[in-house]
Amino acid sequence: MSAVDMSKIDVISNEAYRNGPPYGQYDLLRREAPVVRHPGMEPGFPDWFWGIFRHEDIVTVSRQFQTYSSARQGSLMQQDRPDLEAARMMIDTDPPDHTRLRTLVNRGFTPKAMRALEDHFREVAVQLVAEAVKQKDVEFVEKVSAELPLVAIAELLGIPVEERHKVFEWSNRMIGSTDPDYSGGADDAANAAAELYMYAQSLAEDRRKNPRADIITTLIDETADDHLGSHEFELFVLLLSVAGNETTRNGISHGVLALIENPSSFEELRAEPELVPSAVEEILRWATPVNNFRRTATCDVELHGVQIKEGDAVVMFYPSGNRDEAVFKDPYTFDIRRNPNPHLTFGGGGPHFCLGSNLARLEMRIVFEELARQVKGIELTGDVSRLRSHFVHGIKTLPVRLHS
Repeated sequence: MSAVDMSKIDVISNEAYRNGPPYGQYDLLRREAPVVRHPGMEPGFPDWFWGIFRHEDIVTVSRQFQTYSSARQGSLMQQDRPDLEAARMMIDTDPPDHTRLRTLVNRGFTPKAMRALEDHFREVAVQLVAEAVKQKDVEFVEKVSAELPLVAIAELLGIPVEERHKVFEWSNRMIGSTDPDYSGGADDAANAAAELYMYAQSLAEDRRKNPRADIITTLIDETADDHLGSHEFELFVLLLSVAGNETTRNGISHGVLALIENPSSFEELRAEPELVPSAVEEILRWATPVNNFRRTATCDVELHGVQIKEGDAVVMFYPSGNRDEAVFKDPYTFDIRRNPNPHLTFGGGGPHFCLGSNLARLEMRIVFEELARQVKGIELTGDVSRLRSHFVHGIKTLPVRLHS
């Protein structure tokens, strides 16, 4: 039995994340109940699940895919997803199915592929930051944070750059369905997914008729030894549009907010731009754009003396792991020189380690290098608006003044 009064704990409702992750509750659970039975608390969630809060346990669950499955009930909190078989994305698979899909898709995300994109991304970032500096007072999420990830997705998929904001709208509607500012709800989220799915179909149809030197043509090439089927490709576009947009956008936004709250760190970056890669890793730890993923036990298993039964939901809380005192010295200190920094923002290892980690790091590095080069100071000019979501640690608006 847990020594914690669970009637006073809520780390899974959307409301619990209105002002950011509930770090105080995470701290308590890491100390007193690192594996704890928690009520589901939202419609469509399991009645209860096992919450996992320590860094080492998140790594264990992540790597032991034979015991903790992504496929049985999917990787999201929703229970008995009616769409799971019809719309099983790569994150909802286990090896060997996952291995096949990842091997195919990885062609577009290798370090070599990222290096080929860097010059273009740099041009975009230079212009974005320069325009924001010229404007001086900007809503940073819209003007900067969201733009480079959207351009990156457009570049990878061969989407006309002028249509990139369609992806922005679709992903906002899908991820933001629990937030009053995106008030369409679950039905609108499903409609957005369907619209994006149809858009992906049209992209694939165009490439079959007009092949190009891009990732779409490569992934659907029927003359290759293996390729993505039509349905697999459309689901990949759906996943990339959300994962490649929402997470990097929020990582950049949280990083800017952290530098505003820690101005000496921004001064260090300006004086020593070689610190940017290390700063990006700390921003990733600090921000943790994805709050949780689910697994389902495939057999009876024991973790920290707790008996988990086959079929039980097991949920990893990444912001908690990224504040684990057993792993990170002074975890509530934002330290751009932190080394080592084994954060869990891209997952705890294993087959589901984030496929887009190289892309996210590249985009964030370039943005913060340009901020350090072009901007002398950043200050808030209004309230920070956060996403009401148990799943994505998001910033909706970040009004700032840039000093040059």
